[in-house]
Amino acid sequence: MPRIIAILLFAILPATLGHAGVERGYAHREEVRLFAQAVAREKALPEDWIVRILGEARRRDSILKAMMRPAESKPWHEYRPIFVNPARIDGGVAYWKNHARLLDQVRERFGVDIPYIVAIIGVETRYGQHTGRYRVLDALATLAFDYPPRAPFFRQELGEFLTLVHEEDIDPLSVKGSYAGAMGHGQFMPSSYRRYAVDFDGDGVRNLWDSDPDILASVANYLHRHGWQAGGPVAVRAHVQGEGWRPVLEAGMKPHLPLAELTRLGVIPEGDDPIPGKELASLIRLQGEKAPEYWVVFNNFHVITRYNRSPLYAMAVHQLAEAIREAYEEESYSE
Repeated sequence: MPRIIAILLFAILPATLGHAGVERGYAHREEVRLFAQAVAREKALPEDWIVRILGEARRRDSILKAMMRPAESKPWHEYRPIFVNPARIDGGVAYWKNHARLLDQVRERFGVDIPYIVAIIGVETRYGQHTGRYRVLDALATLAFDYPPRAPFFRQELGEFLTLVHEEDIDPLSVKGSYAGAMGHGQFMPSSYRRYAVDFDGDGVRNLWDSDPDILASVANYLHRHGWQAGGPVAVRAHVQGEGWRPVLEAGMKPHLPLAELTRLGVIPEGDDPIPGKELASLIRLQGEKAPEYWVVFNNFHVITRYNRSPLYAMAVHQLAEAIREAYEEESYSE
């Protein structure tokens, strides 16, 4: 969000929400009652139950402030060290070792490369150490009714959350997550939880907080369902020459041209690993500390952006995964 928009939005929020810093409930608001009626009709849920649950929700100013300063607003050279660092790499190797047999089973079932499953959990929650401190009900209600820029999205997610806890017999007042309402080790939004979570341990419950089989299989299933190609390329550093590459950069992240065509347009991949010229690819530019970085990205990179749309996020997952893979293989070779 441009700085001026953020400043203006934050300036009007107290007037919209009431006195700054005061945390109020939602039961008194007409729009909330109308929302409850609509969700009850759409999801076939008891309206009185929805009203009662929403009456327990509380607006949290700290959530609104957090929305103003997402990590993805940083340039790449500042964003990268947050997630790609020795502690996160070592943690990933340890996590892989501790779950090696289970990760092998998940890879065989879903066809997703292990380092990327591990890296997503590492980026999202430091391997389950930080799954969020906010009540998900409060987070989603705050953003659904008091954050105008994305209110429609979060109202949809609030409806999905109410449906989820009703279906799964989860206490809606006890669920903790991120300031955006994401849950569990893999930080699934409610709609993703309902669509992609997997009961991999066979106990009849999809538990993304306490069941390692469910956690790992659900992350893998998400990537699998969005088209992950096992062993496929993700991203490779490149340099550019001439001017023919500029329209490719402007066309967006989704791979749309064969790699051979990108090369003809002046995009020269670096590295020694051969990638077939027919592989669909695109070009992105990230803000390095001293100069722009150009990267050729492929289908699997695009799949990661379905988990989080930010190219910074996807690149951090990719680089962390490759660092974990290298460190894991080195340790395994030396043992």
